[in-house]
Amino acid sequence: MEKFKDHWEIKQNWQLLFPLLGTLILGYLSFKFVFSFLKDVHFSFTTFTTILVFIILLKFILFLFKKLETKWKVSHKWEMISIFLVFATTGSSSVYVAKPIIKFIGITKENLNPFAYWVLYIIIGFIFYQILLVLIGWLFGQFKFFSNFEKKMIRRFGLKRFVD
Repeated sequence: MEKFKDHWEIKQNWQLLFPLLGTLILGYLSFKFVFSFLKDVHFSFTTFTTILVFIILLKFILFLFKKLETKWKVSHKWEMISIFLVFATTGSSSVYVAKPIIKFIGITKENLNPFAYWVLYIIIGFIFYQILLVLIGWLFGQFKFFSNFEKKMIRRFGLKRFVD
């Protein structure tokens, strides 16, 4: 356990929450992904495939950590897990927030061109994604990182005057 803590630069036991939460979520997502394709297959094959997908995704995420560790300025490696969790949570949440708002406005696929509907859905989802990114980042203790991330994104959209 000490080797694990040293690798992720974990100094206090509460920081173990992020690797644990990340592993649980990755396991759940692996299961959901496999189950969406193999609903009617034997349980043992589904379990084996879930473990295989979990290992592949874990290797990919650890590869991403190494690549992004130099790009993102974080003080501890465990914060990378926290940042990934914020991105995952925000992506899912923005979809759930955008859907009722579109319904509240009265926009449906039936009363609007499907292309226009999806464009509006993506725009509204993107707006709430930006808001939720900073809010959820704050909840995970990464407000400074996501605040700077948002400012950089706004500048890239050519809206410098709103940030400076």
